[in-house]
Amino acid sequence: MAQVLERERGPLIKEWLALVEKQEDLMAVPLNYEDRTGHLPQLLSDVIARLHLDTSTKAPLSIAASHHGDLRRKQGYSVAMVVEESRLLQVCLFTTLHKHTKQLDYEKLLPDVVTIADEVDAQLKQQMLRYMAANAVVPKPKLH
Repeated sequence: MAQVLERERGPLIKEWLALVEKQEDLMAVPLNYEDRTGHLPQLLSDVIARLHLDTSTKAPLSIAASHHGDLRRKQGYSVAMVVEESRLLQVCLFTTLHKHTKQLDYEKLLPDVVTIADEVDAQLKQQMLRYMAANAVVPKPKLH
């Protein structure tokens, strides 16, 4: 499964962008291609790396996800918008796997799907923690 995602990384990003471009709320924040998709290669690498780990191994936190949460806050995204982007990523990941079912090991299919969903959700948690932490550090105006 990891090999399919690695090989299909480019088309997956294009499919994700096509879904994002259909979302009026996401498109309300004007971003160029790099600003909108630049986080995806590393987030996908983290998903792929997680698939290579033994299921008993604790997954490392995604530093890319933390940076992405901070970036989206600075770009003006709402929490709901970041959650929507993450949901669309899961849709694209599972759609990509569905397109390549003949290349998948059915013995590992469900465990790998669980791993992918868990990793994307863990990344979303990291994004939200960073997003909320940045909001909590907003300096208070000085009173004279």
